[in-house]
Amino acid sequence: MFNDKKHLFFDLDHTIWDFDRNAEETLQELYFKYSFDSIFSSPSSENFISIYTENNHRLWGLYHHGKIDKPTLRKLRFADTFTQLGVNPDLFPAEFEAEYLEICPTKTNLFPNAHETLAYLKDRYTLHLISNGFKEACEKKLEHSNLAPYFETIVISEIFGINKPDPRIFEHALNNGNAHKEEAVMIGDNLDADVRGAQNAGLEAIFFNPLEVEKPEDVNHMIKDLKELQQLF
Repeated sequence: MFNDKKHLFFDLDHTIWDFDRNAEETLQELYFKYSFDSIFSSPSSENFISIYTENNHRLWGLYHHGKIDKPTLRKLRFADTFTQLGVNPDLFPAEFEAEYLEICPTKTNLFPNAHETLAYLKDRYTLHLISNGFKEACEKKLEHSNLAPYFETIVISEIFGINKPDPRIFEHALNNGNAHKEEAVMIGDNLDADVRGAQNAGLEAIFFNPLEVEKPEDVNHMIKDLKELQQLF
């Protein structure tokens, strides 16, 4: 199926680095440190984290398409959560966000079989990374999770100035990696940014779908576990 491929391009967050799990751990720690149990009159952080996660996913979708910028994303994901929980967002402590941004990227929870699969693929293909994440956070994640050595090239959209799914970031990544689109595959969790973005740029794409949502008709390839890549390649 992929016999002619030589270059594999990976997304980072929600594909290799388990964003939601790492964010949940960080938010649980800070929830009690900043007395959010009193602010929200709830001894459990579960509802706060659930609503935050929904808002964060929604706002990242807007960011992918350039509809909001980085400061707006970072402000609204907490402000909107406070509002939805019936608390004045002006009560959100700035120190909370600063500490969240400091701690979360140092977490090292990856999706199952990440290191094993990347090590296997690195011996056989040239691996690359394309992330819509922010520069400082991406660099910390790669360092603390010991992921950087797997990748020959790393493209971060904040540095390049264009986000996935814009075809130009895929073209840049291909040129940066001395790769031709015919010999490249993109692997990512986001149907819009990773899969359709890559397909529209002329690359094959594999939908990483650990949540096992129904596969859309326009998606050609799907995996539920990174280990499946060892059978495909």
